[in-house]
Amino acid sequence: MNEQRIVVGYDGSLEARDAVDWAAAEAARTATPLRIVNAYQFAWPAAYYAGATDAIVAEAEEYAERTIAEIVEHVRKHHLAVDVTGTAVHAAPALALLDLAEHAKLLVVGNRGAGGMANLLLGSVSQQVATHARVPVTVVRGRSRAAEGPVVVGVDGSASTEAALALAFEAAVARGTEVIAIRAYTPPSPVVVPPSAVEAHERETLDASLAGWREKYPGVKVEALLAVGRPAQVLIGVSHTAQLVVVGSRGHGGFTGLLLGSVGQQLMHHAECPILIAHEPKRS
Repeated sequence: MNEQRIVVGYDGSLEARDAVDWAAAEAARTATPLRIVNAYQFAWPAAYYAGATDAIVAEAEEYAERTIAEIVEHVRKHHLAVDVTGTAVHAAPALALLDLAEHAKLLVVGNRGAGGMANLLLGSVSQQVATHARVPVTVVRGRSRAAEGPVVVGVDGSASTEAALALAFEAAVARGTEVIAIRAYTPPSPVVVPPSAVEAHERETLDASLAGWREKYPGVKVEALLAVGRPAQVLIGVSHTAQLVVVGSRGHGGFTGLLLGSVGQQLMHHAECPILIAHEPKRS
């Protein structure tokens, strides 16, 4: 079944509340139903070893239901147009989110949950979700309430570039803003290849990646930029003024076995705005 909805994880933390607010705003922009998921496990480790008593189970369930009811009410109060529902499930959070969002339009997580230690910039749940999901994932961080600025998309010609471009243009339409497509590269020694030849090749490759997208979205202003430097550093830099940065799940240079490339991982830790990771759809 294809659920055209946005699924967002919520654990009661401030970061998760920011994620819910971002997801609710996205749901309102795109007229998409929103489902908030509170996946919980027992807070008492002894319960897993000695066997959970009925009282412990009941208390955990009651707390989870209160948590989800509170955040659903928050969304209904502040995002009137959103069709929102909430679900509390007793399960490992990452696995629950991946399962419940298997056919979702978008899966949203915060950059660090209630269980993360203070020195961690990204919680393990967010990392697992962003790595293993097979639907687009937004990691909400930085200026999560930014309503101005472009949608930036990293373009490297990899297999996931087309998926990233599709999401970037859709996001720009929903926000009424422009798309800035950036191709970052590290030039070889000028003794080997003249800089002008390298730049011409990179420009041709970037333009080829954008072929057809301007025609498909004639109302969206598009700026194609070349940048010399490492892709992650370049995209982190522009995240200071962007509303959203979109990247593929794995770019060129990533090991074949990796489900999430180094650029996406670095952005999840250091970007100054939400990051949208364009996972390629499952192949039949």
